Amino acid sequence: MNIVLIGFRGSGKTTVGKILAERSGMDFIDTDKLIERKMGISIPEIVARYGWPIFRELEKKVILEVANTDFKIIAAGGGAVLDTENVQALKQNGFIIWLKADLKIISARLAKDDETTAQRPSLTGKGTLAEIEEVFRDREAFYAHSAMMEIDTTNLDAEMVAEKILTLL
Repeated sequence: MNIVLIGFRGSGKTTVGKILAERSGMDFIDTDKLIERKMGISIPEIVARYGWPIFRELEKKVILEVANTDFKIIAAGGGAVLDTENVQALKQNGFIIWLKADLKIISARLAKDDETTAQRPSLTGKGTLAEIEEVFRDREAFYAHSAMMEIDTTNLDAEMVAEKILTLL
């Protein structure tokens, strides 16, 4: 069985996933990084060249591939849950955990993350907090419907979140 982390950008999926992998001895897979490796270019470049629909197709291929593995910690891209096929595939052999946080905290985390600007293309063209609020409203029901467990990371550091997950599982 896999542990699948879902949630908005900046919720801690990658950081927590790496800690979980280290502590559990399981391998870690970040689906966004896997897409970049397979394509040989960054996600912003993929989106700029081919558009979001092509990126979502690539994401689906990667999700279906990693969903068929076992004993992995998988950090799914923030929008992966928008596709019901992705969610069904991940649920077949995975326990899906939604890492959620206050939107202002997410905005602050993203502002501190150098990779955010370079590696995460805007989804709406709006300012950071306005974009977060709009996109989160669009995705919240998908996260809630997909998750088997929710963990609020607002007041927890990544180590604490990983410990909580390991304790609950």
